[in-house]
Amino acid sequence: MSRPRHRLLVSYDVREPARLRRTHCTMLGFGDPLQYSVFLCDLSGAERVLLEMAVLRVINLAEDSIVIADLGPASGSGSKRIRSLGVGRIPDVRRYTIG
Repeated sequence: MSRPRHRLLVSYDVREPARLRRTHCTMLGFGDPLQYSVFLCDLSGAERVLLEMAVLRVINLAEDSIVIADLGPASGSGSKRIRSLGVGRIPDVRRYTIG
């Protein structure tokens, strides 16, 4: 039985440039960037824990912040809760590489 995936919108504010690059590279293993510091991720509960552990190894909790918004089931209403205007894009193809 496969684990249900939830669509997560993850954004971060990282103050130091080297940590910002490391955070971005870490996030690439979990989802697709909508903007440089905003990612769309379809993850199981266990994968979400892995994501949180991975970013906690990179960021400085005294200076940086990460927001994770659960939009709902990836195959249900969560897939319809984001709309992009302008040149933004919402990825159609999901890649599942957990970093």
